[in-house]
Amino acid sequence: MNFITLKKNLLRLYHSYTKKHLDKIILSLFLSLVVAGSTAAIAWLLDPAIEKMFINQDTTMMMIIPIAIVIAFACKGLSLYLARVVLIKVGGLIVFTIQKQLASSILTSDIHTLESKHSGQYLSHILFAVGQVNNLVSTGVLNIMKDSLTLIVLVTLMFYQNWKLALFALLMMPLAAFVAKSLGKRIGKATKESLTLNESLTKYLSEMLKGSRMIKIFQQEKFESNRASKILEDNMHIRNKVGFIMIRATPIMELLTGIMIAGFIYYSGFMIMSGEMGINNFFSFLTAMMLAYQPVRSLATINMLFYQGATGAETVFKVLDAEPNIKEIDSYPNLEINKGDIEFKNVSFVYPKTEAEAVKNINISIKGGSTAALVGHSGAGKSTIISLLPRFFDPGEGEIYIDNQNINKVKLSSLRKNISLVSQDIMLFDDTVRANIAYAKLDASEEQIKEACDFAAASDFIEALPKSYETTIGENGIKLSGGQKQRISIARAVLKNSPIILLDEATSSLDSESEEKVQNAIISLTKNKTTLVIAHRLSTIIRADKIFVLNQGKIIDIGTHNELLKNSMIYKNLYSKQLSA
Repeated sequence: MNFITLKKNLLRLYHSYTKKHLDKIILSLFLSLVVAGSTAAIAWLLDPAIEKMFINQDTTMMMIIPIAIVIAFACKGLSLYLARVVLIKVGGLIVFTIQKQLASSILTSDIHTLESKHSGQYLSHILFAVGQVNNLVSTGVLNIMKDSLTLIVLVTLMFYQNWKLALFALLMMPLAAFVAKSLGKRIGKATKESLTLNESLTKYLSEMLKGSRMIKIFQQEKFESNRASKILEDNMHIRNKVGFIMIRATPIMELLTGIMIAGFIYYSGFMIMSGEMGINNFFSFLTAMMLAYQPVRSLATINMLFYQGATGAETVFKVLDAEPNIKEIDSYPNLEINKGDIEFKNVSFVYPKTEAEAVKNINISIKGGSTAALVGHSGAGKSTIISLLPRFFDPGEGEIYIDNQNINKVKLSSLRKNISLVSQDIMLFDDTVRANIAYAKLDASEEQIKEACDFAAASDFIEALPKSYETTIGENGIKLSGGQKQRISIARAVLKNSPIILLDEATSSLDSESEEKVQNAIISLTKNKTTLVIAHRLSTIIRADKIFVLNQGKIIDIGTHNELLKNSMIYKNLYSKQLSA
């Protein structure tokens, strides 16, 4: 990262997040000033301590000076503690704000943006990259204030005591600055590598946990163990690299300090012998110089923290700045449902980063309150059509209308409010049964939830669970069977009570008995509602008012079940396969 990018990221971090906490930072600055003053007082008190107590043997001072030293240390310790508390709180608030913005950005992103990155990368951004920013604010900002002020006060004290020796001590400063500049650029590059490798580790761990059953059935534990070792080893090397760069300044700074102190003692010897400097002045000056060593060493590496924080911020900003292609536009009108008519006009769509069209020149007309079925072989484009209606994706060509309203010209929230989806890809949260069903309507009453479960043939098995509706079902409903998960998903859609229903293989995981119950529930659910269904099961297809037969992304036949048996060879083949099955 070059200096211009570093400056840009830090300025944005300041204006967007840190500036609003300026009062707390000023308080921390004041406390840092007390730390600096207390540190200088400790060094200065050695001058009268040696002169009054050891040379003049003043009994009064033997009480006053030790008490003053205790007070100076107490002020330093308390002020440093309070300054750290303040900046830890500021860092925590900034992290909270950034993580909240990241979560909001992820929630409002379109499907293409979300699917263009592995979920592990988003986890890495929220945890690791934001952690780098937190370290910059809570540690870096405090260190630069505390150490800069302490160094200024101690150098001032050194000049007050002996300007010649102070000039000699200052020779160390430009050398320390040179070391800091050269190591800062390296730490920025290493931090970027660390972020990338951390993303790889998060991605791998996510996949390993999700794919645990597949790993075991294919007996690939050894293969995955080797993969884990390689990724963990790469992470270890980059952590070591960052750590080595952070401490690389230590031997250089120790050598510079040794040379400075040796030169100081040598030069001071001549000054004491000539009477130009007293022994008390020597020890006080030496203490000030030794105390100045710590802030000089800290400031020599402070820019590394800034490079690390700026690199983490840059990663976060890329996510926050990504503009979703499909988003809410407040100036658009709400979708007004009258009959619930759906019309696709010359719709074509190509999935991002692919060339072949998933659907080509689709023209569909569905009368409000009727049921339409999409049938065809796998990959024919059925799920794509379902995904286009709630605008998970937008077509590359053509338009989609609901009651003569272009869905791209109405508020996105009002569109999705009027659509319920039951998919073959069931998503359940690691929460109670009740919470998963009520997700469709957070203010739903007990009666409404139970009624939805009755419709979905789910009440019996739910009430048989250990805690009934309060049973926690595990990550993605792992404690439930496939059919049970599907029925909870259907209950959720029933509770939403939308005028348009999308059913994507909605009964695919049910046994015959449960399917019959759910089919009856679906008949009640879809009564007088516009329903678009994908199904391979004949019981669902036969009841459809209109059936669209798809092949390779195109609609090749339209009609009722009986009409298609006579006129469509593909439909007839599909029907025969279902019949034989």
